[in-house]
Amino acid sequence: MPAIILPFRRRLLLGAAVASLAWPAWVQAQADMRVVFPGTVQQGTLVIGKVPAGSRVRYAGRELRVTPYGSVVLGIGRDAQGEARVDVVLPNGERQSPVISIQPRDWPLQHVNGVPPATVEPPPAIARRIQAEQARVVAARERDDERADFAQTFIWPVQGRISGRFGRARVYNGKPGSPHSGMDIAAPTGTPVKAPAAGIITFADPDLYLTGGTILLDHGHGVSSNFLHLSRIDVSVGQRVSQGDVIGAVGSTGRSTGPHLHWGMNWFDVRVDPQLVLERAQ
Repeated sequence: MPAIILPFRRRLLLGAAVASLAWPAWVQAQADMRVVFPGTVQQGTLVIGKVPAGSRVRYAGRELRVTPYGSVVLGIGRDAQGEARVDVVLPNGERQSPVISIQPRDWPLQHVNGVPPATVEPPPAIARRIQAEQARVVAARERDDERADFAQTFIWPVQGRISGRFGRARVYNGKPGSPHSGMDIAAPTGTPVKAPAAGIITFADPDLYLTGGTILLDHGHGVSSNFLHLSRIDVSVGQRVSQGDVIGAVGSTGRSTGPHLHWGMNWFDVRVDPQLVLERAQ
């Protein structure tokens, strides 16, 4: 069969069309080799970065999981200062060390009065109970599943006024206490609490001494949410929940002066600000 010879103009157009088909794939391949982390973050930020799939990533002495599409997550604590360095080894062996500048925040002092005295200065027997309960919570936070539920756009677990912000130094009945570890959302007792993102229930107890009805929801890669002072728990340990599922109800159990939801978030043992997680989607 004789060769088909196209006119020069048609050959030029065909060549351009073939080149245009190959170009996006080349650009995509280059993009897939990038290491991308934010240059500056605030204290208390949950940071999501992007590395080439198959990379190895370390931060703060911990080997981090990398999703099949190259996402990686880490937490910047309330009191972190200066810079955070992430060590990345690409699949080809190349090393990169992106540095994240940590922006300090102002932490106002908050006085909380009317708290039951035994929750502020517990007697020895109660102190031992609190220590044992907190050890159970800490153990649940060490879970490191490959699930990437943390990558969802988070939603509010309840709607209401923010009555307590993350990180504020607190004084209980005149006695200095630990900084506030989450955000408080004022809502009536019995208001349904919804999962802000999908995950697995790793802890559920209706009667912890300080936090009352308590749920931990694991979002994978060390990221978890905790919901405190609940009046009701509607889930059990090991249960998979989807975003928006009702997991419990607002209450005022434990060390609380009125009905509200305390929503805290952690990256392993690092506490991060849920409000910044919500703002990430705006």
